[in-house]
Parts: sequence; structure tokens; C-alpha cells
Amino acid sequence: MPVARTRKPKKAQKAQKARRSRKAQGTQRARNDSGGGGRGRGPRPGRGPGESGGRRRLAAALLAGVLVCVLALGALAVLRPGDDGEGGGGVRTLPEGHPALELARRDAEDPLALGPADAPVVMIEYVDFQDAFAGIHARETWDDLVGEYVETGVLRIEFRNYPIFGPESDAAARASWAAGRQNCFWAFYRAALGEEFHRDSGRFSEEGVRELAEEAGVPDLERFVADMESEEAGEAVARDAEEAYGLGITSTPSFLVNGHPLQGARPFAEFQELIDPLYEASQ
Repeated sequence: MPVARTRKPKKAQKAQKARRSRKAQGTQRARNDSGGGGRGRGPRPGRGPGESGGRRRLAAALLAGVLVCVLALGALAVLRPGDDGEGGGGVRTLPEGHPALELARRDAEDPLALGPADAPVVMIEYVDFQDAFAGIHARETWDDLVGEYVETGVLRIEFRNYPIFGPESDAAARASWAAGRQNCFWAFYRAALGEEFHRDSGRFSEEGVRELAEEAGVPDLERFVADMESEEAGEAVARDAEEAYGLGITSTPSFLVNGHPLQGARPFAEFQELIDPLYEASQ
């Protein structure tokens, strides 16, 4: 009787089973050789000293990367206001030499800073000029911070450009730096963020930034344009942006108050909850 197409003769079935069994045994041996089976672990075929060394170098590089991330997170890993980690109800003062404290430049000649270089509290402010929340902070909170703390010598504000929204953000950052070259940075800051506007609306186009500079009282507009387009402007903005990026900051405005982070357009009271105890601890 002919063999059905869907069935194989018994001998063929036995041969097929034998082949499958040998294949399975070979697969298991390969797993054991590679350490996947938990027994018979050893070096893989063809792995020489060079490959082993390469793997060690890769592991070391990955570990170094992890340590960098830990350091960056450590710079921001501080307690929320009202929790000192010991039930004391205060804000923990970071120890001298803490990476987050080292970010304050305290350069008395820095035109992008406001307040005495030796102020007991330093607030670093990371901003993209096109960020709507940066505008809210500038219009609703900045004046109170300056009046309450900067003018009394308690607080120093250090500005960092962090353009993350494209070409107009980069142009705004360069323009703000150029305005600072003529001691008009904070006037430019207020003019640029003084009203609501849509992102990429042309506010920071070549013509737009020139108008803002004029509004801010920049005396030499030709010098302003030249400074804005200079390599030095690009380097200064890049330095600020790399600092923010290294800390893992992904949105603006972001703040570090003596190393303690705040993010977004926070109410004045939240800044008070940080600044007051930090100032008291410094006395």
C-alpha cells in the first residue's frame, strides 16, 4: 500500500528522532561550554587574551559611566524642604566640597550674576529663553527674590544659558551673553521674558534680538551684534549648557539653591523655604 504524503515510514520516523536527539545533545553541550547550563563553564572557543582584556576595558568604561551618573545625581540628591533626614524639620546644609556647591562660580566680574560674590546663599538658574515657565518665573517671582534677598546681601543669582528648543533658543542665549558684555544682561532678561509669546515666533530672530537689546538699553548695537555672532559667545553658551546637561537637567527653569534643586515656575514661598534656613545655618 502506498505511503500517505502526510505520514512517514516508521524507519524514517526513527531516523528523524535520532537526528533530533543528536541535535539536542549538541545544543546542550554548546550551552554548557558557554556557561549557560550552569556546568562545564569555561572560556568560549576562540576567546584569547585580547578579547578578555577588551571585555574588561568595556566593563571598566561602563563602571566609569555609572560613577559619573551617580556623581551627577549626587549633586542633585538633596532633601526636600522641611526634611533634614533626621526628623529635625529643617533643610540639610551640604558639606563643604560637595559637588553641587562647587558649581557656584562666585566671579565678581560675571555680568550674568546678580548679588555679592560672597553671599551666603547662591542660586544657579538654568534657563531657555523660549521656555514659557521661565517667563512665568521672571514675571512673577524674580522681583521678589531680588528685593527680599539679593538687595539685602543674602542671595546671589548666577544665570546659566541652557538653550534646548532649537535655533531661536540658541540665538536668545547668545544675545543675552552679548548684552552682558555691555552690562545689560539683566535688563535683556527682563525684556526678553517680560511678556508671553509663542515659541519660534521670530521673537529671537536677528531683528527680534536687536529690538530686545534696544529695549534693554544696550548702548552699542553694532558691538552687540558682533559679540552675539562671535566664537566666544558660542563657547560661553556651550559651557553653561554642558554643565546643565551633565547634571541631567531636562527642562527649564531649573534651580540649585546652595545645591538644593527646584524645578519649574515655583512660587516665591518655596524659594523662601530653602533660602531662609540656609541663610540661618550660615550665620
